[in-house]
Amino acid sequence: MPPAQPGPATALEGLLRRERWLSGTGLLLVTAACWAWLVPTALDMYGAMDGPAAWMMRDGWSAGYALAILAMWLAMMTGMMLPSAAPTLLLYGRICRHSAIPTATLQVHLFAAGYLLAWGAFSVLATLLQWALSASALLNPMMELATPQAAAVVAIAAGIYQWTPAKQRCLAQCRSPAAFISRHWRPGPAGALQLGLRHGAWCLGCCWALMLLLFAGGVMSLAWIAGLTAWVLAEKLLPGGLLLGRAGGGLLVGWGLLRLLGLS
Repeated sequence: MPPAQPGPATALEGLLRRERWLSGTGLLLVTAACWAWLVPTALDMYGAMDGPAAWMMRDGWSAGYALAILAMWLAMMTGMMLPSAAPTLLLYGRICRHSAIPTATLQVHLFAAGYLLAWGAFSVLATLLQWALSASALLNPMMELATPQAAAVVAIAAGIYQWTPAKQRCLAQCRSPAAFISRHWRPGPAGALQLGLRHGAWCLGCCWALMLLLFAGGVMSLAWIAGLTAWVLAEKLLPGGLLLGRAGGGLLVGWGLLRLLGLS
């Protein structure tokens, strides 16, 4: 459990309280940096491809190209998922500062690092999946599934997952920052990293199927990237997020069925 009572109003505590702006600003800057790369790269991907997306046009895969694709996934997952973790991250920082924990700022950074490590693991798996799909000619050079039927199957699977108990349990954890922190609190910097990893794992369980939709719509499609980011934010932050998620799942299944039947 987190400490229940704030510590005395010391000079150190005052400094830590002022540093909450540094935490919020750092969160904003990291997210903005990812989007500052994503937007021009995605636009170039569906444009002339002579700018920031030019490196993506390769005949085959190599270790160096795989690392570049991994960096792409890391930037996407950070830019897409970090905003939805902001309420939990900022609440955790507030608890640390109000409890006059001397390592409050470090612990906030470690919490964020743990969260991103979970999505880093997903990025590794997504890179390997993209490599396998490309090698099997199931992914075209625009990083989209090669057939409408394959995209439809992914959409239907993602839509069905929106209704599963596993999805609902994970989403409930993501939608309740105070309850999550209280239930899983661990003291110290090591505890902060562990807490961030745990939160990232719940978030991953909530959103992994939605992220795979990028293969259906185009891994570097700005419309899909922005749309899925908005979807995740709505699910986690809006009062009716649970219902929105289920309704979206139904729409995905319907869209997928229409594509399978050749009606979309």
